[in-house]
Amino acid sequence: MKITCVIPAYNEAKNISLVVSGVRPFVDEVVVVDDCSRDDTFDLAKQAGAIVFRHPLNRGQGAALQTGNDYALEHQADIIVHFDADDQFLASEIKDMVAPILAGRADIVFGSRFLGKKSNLPTFKKYLIMPLARLFTRVILGIKLSDPQNGFRALSQAAARRIRINNRGMAHNSEIQIKAFQEKLRIAEVPITVVYHHFGQKLAGGFKVIRDLLIHKIIK
Repeated sequence: MKITCVIPAYNEAKNISLVVSGVRPFVDEVVVVDDCSRDDTFDLAKQAGAIVFRHPLNRGQGAALQTGNDYALEHQADIIVHFDADDQFLASEIKDMVAPILAGRADIVFGSRFLGKKSNLPTFKKYLIMPLARLFTRVILGIKLSDPQNGFRALSQAAARRIRINNRGMAHNSEIQIKAFQEKLRIAEVPITVVYHHFGQKLAGGFKVIRDLLIHKIIK
C-alpha cells in the first residue's frame, strides 16, 4: 500500500525541514505544496526530501491540499495523509491515522483533539470557539464529529477521488467533512496530539469559515 503525505505550506521556512524529515519514515512519499511563500519554504522542503510544488499565487490551504491530492492520485497513492506544516502534529501518529483504512474499516479518518489525548489547547479556543463550532456543525451541517476543525486526516484513494476540495480557505475542513457524510463514506475518528507553539485563532475566524461555506453553497 502506497501512502503519500500531502503538506500544504505557506511561509513555513522555520518548520518545514523538521516536519518533512519527521514524516518521511512513516510514509512512502512526502508532497509539499508551497502556496507562494515569501521565504525559503520551497528550497528547504526539497532539500529535506519532499516532492515540492509551488503555486504562482497564494491560493489558500484548501487549494494547496487539492494540488497535492491530484498529484497523489495521478501517481497511484492508496492512502493520502493530510499533515500541517507548522510542527503541531506528531508524525508518529500517522500510523494510527491510516490503521482503520488499512484494516478495511474506514474510507476516511479524521484526527480529533477531544478523544483522550492531551493537547495544550488555548482556553478561549477550548471552551468557546470549539463548542460553538461543534454546535454549528452538528445542528446546521449534520456532522457528528468530535473535532470540527482539524487538518490531520487520512483518505483512501477512493475517498480522495470522491471528495474534491473546492473551498480554498479554511472552510475546506468543513467541506471535506460534509462531503464525506454526503458520499456515505465509512468514517472513523482517531485521537491525536496537537502541540500549539503560538495561539492566533480568533472568533472572527469561525465566522469566516461559515461565510465561506455559504458563499460556496456547501451548506444546503
